[in-house]
Amino acid sequence: MLADATKPAVEGLLPEIDGWLRDRVERVEIERDVRAFSRARVQRADPPEDEARPDLVVVLGGDGSVLSAVSAFADNPVPTLGVNFGGVGYLAPVDAPHWRDGLAEVLAGTGILEPRMRLEARLHPKQGEPSRRLVALNEFVLSRGATQGMLRVDLRVAGQWASDYRADGLILATPSGSTAYSLAAGGPVLAPSMLGIIVTPVCPFALTHRPVVLHPDHELTVSVTSASGLVTFSVDGHGFHPVHTGDSVVIKRHSVAYPLLARPSSDPWRTLRDRLGWRGSIPLQGNPLTPHDGASEPRDQPH
Repeated sequence: MLADATKPAVEGLLPEIDGWLRDRVERVEIERDVRAFSRARVQRADPPEDEARPDLVVVLGGDGSVLSAVSAFADNPVPTLGVNFGGVGYLAPVDAPHWRDGLAEVLAGTGILEPRMRLEARLHPKQGEPSRRLVALNEFVLSRGATQGMLRVDLRVAGQWASDYRADGLILATPSGSTAYSLAAGGPVLAPSMLGIIVTPVCPFALTHRPVVLHPDHELTVSVTSASGLVTFSVDGHGFHPVHTGDSVVIKRHSVAYPLLARPSSDPWRTLRDRLGWRGSIPLQGNPLTPHDGASEPRDQPH
């Protein structure tokens, strides 16, 4: 069990959840700082040969905590269930008050396994430094520093030149990441079960540069052709790597999807309605319409 114990609600419920699990499974291990646990695993040169692989990872926190857990097990994915103690919870489908129901469903074998597409990147520094392999569940982001001018970025898709962007940055997102930074930058929302790569420019100079969704099996090459200062390449909101003019990144679909778990009653569209405040209609003055599933449009009233 990986927890974000900096959240008072997590710290308060952790002993109760721990005791509940120990009554039902053979072994429970707890890490109270999921981010530190993830950093330590990512930085290891070689994992111990006799290291035990858990059957299930339960994450207590928010979407950031789930992303840290996914990063920790990037090379050897483990079914992961997120219990949401955060503000959004796209990746953590079990709301904290219903943790017993969510865990009981998974232990009973009725949890829904949702394979989530990931992206793999190879960062190739021009200076001759070793290339780096990086893996993201949500997105990769190439961005300028806070005080520098716009970047100029070249994008090639399946070997074909696509466009030259002048922008504050470029987001390359998965369907899972479509509701994260890409959405905030004006990108489209994709169903989490879809396959595709979203390319979303951040504040592009050319207003005609719009987000696009590419084939999941196309290989993308992003090159920094001009930059006036610090440029970073980030992975799921962390793991910031410096990038210089002339450097390139090759991005493709990861061969192994990550197995996130959901409740049998999970409805991604209800989650979007709840989190984003979507409504089918705008209530009319004097004729309020209470939004609900299957609500019909208000009809004209007879005079």
